[in-house]
Amino acid sequence: MNKSIQTFGNIDNTVESTPGLSKKLIEKISLSKDEPDWMRRLRLKSLEIFLKKPNPNFGVDISDLHINEIVPYLKPDAEKSTSWDEVPEDIKNTFEKLGIPEAERKVLAGVGAQYDSEVVYQNIKKQLSKLGVIFLDMESAVKEYPEIVKRYFMHAVPPNDHKFAALHGAVWSGGSFVYIPENVKVPMPLQAYFMMASPGMGQFEHTLIVVGKGAKLHFIEGCSAPQYSVSNLHSGMVEIYVEEGATMRYSTIQNWSKNTYNLNTKRAIVDKDATMIWVSGSIGSAKTMLYPASILKGKGARAEHMNITYAGRNQHLDTGSKVVHLAPYTSSKVDARSISSNGGWAFYRGLLRVSQMAHHVKSTVECSALMMDDESTSSTLPIIEIMNNEADVGHEARIGRIKEEQIYYLMSRGLSEDDAKALIVRGFMAPIVKQLPLEYAIEFNRLVSMNFESRLG
Repeated sequence: MNKSIQTFGNIDNTVESTPGLSKKLIEKISLSKDEPDWMRRLRLKSLEIFLKKPNPNFGVDISDLHINEIVPYLKPDAEKSTSWDEVPEDIKNTFEKLGIPEAERKVLAGVGAQYDSEVVYQNIKKQLSKLGVIFLDMESAVKEYPEIVKRYFMHAVPPNDHKFAALHGAVWSGGSFVYIPENVKVPMPLQAYFMMASPGMGQFEHTLIVVGKGAKLHFIEGCSAPQYSVSNLHSGMVEIYVEEGATMRYSTIQNWSKNTYNLNTKRAIVDKDATMIWVSGSIGSAKTMLYPASILKGKGARAEHMNITYAGRNQHLDTGSKVVHLAPYTSSKVDARSISSNGGWAFYRGLLRVSQMAHHVKSTVECSALMMDDESTSSTLPIIEIMNNEADVGHEARIGRIKEEQIYYLMSRGLSEDDAKALIVRGFMAPIVKQLPLEYAIEFNRLVSMNFESRLG
C-alpha cells in the first residue's frame, strides 16, 4: 500500500488500493468506510456480476481501457469539513480557482465538493436543514439514514443493468445524498463538484436524490480533471426518485480532461404528475457514453431532456437520452444538439419507448448536429418503440455543416472567420445553454470558444 502519492495541486493522498479488482480490495474499502453488512454484500455481489458481464457491444471503443491498471480508490489526506476554512489549503485553492466558494455565497443553497474518491467539504444553509432537507455525502448517509438509503440505493440502476453499473456497485465512493421532504421547495440550487486530480485513477461517486411529494429541487453537478498521459476512468451513478407532483431539475457540465473515459449512468423514476428535467453539457473526455434516462411510471408524469455535446480533436462522445413511458397521459420532450470540430465524432443515441399500457402519450424528439469541417463526424441513432395506437409521437433529425454564405455574411460585417464560426456555434447551442444557470452558461460558452478558437478541440 503506497502512502503518499503526489498529484495535481501538490496534494498528498492516502491510497487505499492498488490497481485492479479483487474480493479482498472490496472488503478493504467497505471496512475502511465502516459500512453496514448489507452494503458490503452489495459490493461483493456487484463484483461477481462485473467479472461475468461482457463489455457493452455499442458506443465508444474501450479496448484501450484496462480496468486492472486503474486505481479504484484514492483517499486525499483530508477529513470532510463543513467549514471552508478547515479544508486543506491546496485542495481549497483548487476549488477556489473553479469559483466554488463564491458560487456558494451568491447563488447556491448548499455545496458538496469531492476530491478524487472522497468528499472533502459539505455544507447546507441552516434554514433548509430546519425544513428537514438532508444534504450529505453518501458515506455519511449510509450510516446516518440507513433505512432510507437501503430503500433506494441501486434500485433505479441495479448492478446487473450493465457491466459498468456492476463496477460502480463494487467500488463506489463519495457522492451526495439529497432528501427533500414533502412540499418543500428549495429556493436555490444545491451543487456537487467532482475533481479527479490523480493520474490513472477511477472516480465512482454515487448521487442519490429523493424529492418528496409536491417538493421542488434544482441540483447542479460540475466536474473537471487535469490532463495526464495515462487513462483515467469516470464511472459515476445518479439515481433520482421524483415523487407525486414533485419537480426535479438536474443540470450538469461534464468537462473531464481528454485522457478520461467517461462511462456514466443517470436514471430517474418519475411518479404521478411529477416532472423530471435534465439539462446536460458534455465537452470533455476522450470518450463518453452517457444517456440520462427518465422512467415515467406514474399517470401524468413528464420529462424534458436537453443536452448539448461538443466533440473536438481526439474525442468520441456518444451521448443521448432514454425515456420510457409506462403510464398513461405521460409526456416527454427531447432536444439534443451536437457539434463536431477538428476531426471529433459526436454520436446521438436515443431511446423512446411507449409501453402497451401508456395510452394518450405525447412526445417529441429532436436531434440536431452541426459539423464544422470535412474531418468531423456526426451520427444519430434515435430508436422509437411504440406499443399502442394511442400515442402522439413526433421525431425530427438534422445533420449539416456551417454554410459558407453564413460565414461570408458575418465576415462582410467585420467579423473574422473564426469569430463568425464561433458566433454561429453559440447561436446553435443557445436554446440548450440558456437552460443552464447563468454562471454555468457563461462558463460553457467560454469553454466551447476556447476549444474552437484554439484549434485544439
